[in-house]
Amino acid sequence: MIGFVAWTEEKAPRRAGESAILRMRFLEVRLLRRKNTPAAVLRRRAAGAAKKLQKVGVTRAVFPEAFPYEAIFAKYGVLPVEVTRLYRSIAGEWLRAELASREISGATRVAVCADYLTGELVRAVTELSLRYRYVLLDIPDGGEELARQLRREFGVSLLLRPAPAQLEAAEALLLFAPRPELHCAVTLPLYDGAPIPAYVTLNVPVQAERMPHGCRRDQLFAALCSAGALRAEQIEVRVS
Repeated sequence: MIGFVAWTEEKAPRRAGESAILRMRFLEVRLLRRKNTPAAVLRRRAAGAAKKLQKVGVTRAVFPEAFPYEAIFAKYGVLPVEVTRLYRSIAGEWLRAELASREISGATRVAVCADYLTGELVRAVTELSLRYRYVLLDIPDGGEELARQLRREFGVSLLLRPAPAQLEAAEALLLFAPRPELHCAVTLPLYDGAPIPAYVTLNVPVQAERMPHGCRRDQLFAALCSAGALRAEQIEVRVS
């Protein structure tokens, strides 16, 4: 079961308790925090909450926004829900929002960089090829069958292993692997461990009233998607 960590101004329950979001069950722990609660007390409470989750075998949790005590939970084997796969699954919508915020339109050239071909990469490149006129795939080897399939089934072209100058000329760059030498107007980091920009906001309009406030939405949505309680196409991406 996934943990759910939340702040509370009321007396916190002594034990972790189950809660449900979109029919998915979470094991919830609450940390009492009032206006003048000392940081040392909050750290002790965070450690106590982490022990509660550890005791019942929880290894992943959804944390509050800007939560300063994730390292304490990590000491007890409780890590944040992994969000990289979620951002890969909504890469097309994220890119659309980024381009719209910068008023980039027309014959957009989108470059995708990766070290090897995966199912997630194939899905992203297919979606982008259907949405944008020019898609470039920078990958050491492979991709020929994907390019043939896209041309055969949809009549779209995929440029494999573009030259450095072609990559530099792209308006958007999706990184399934780091490419520090490349710079682009829009760059989406989608590789493991990549920092997610703070200006990206996720929402599910059709379920907004059922979503808790104050938590990391990307962690929550990643957990819900992995359990089949939410679909990636239901997620709205906003950038500021």
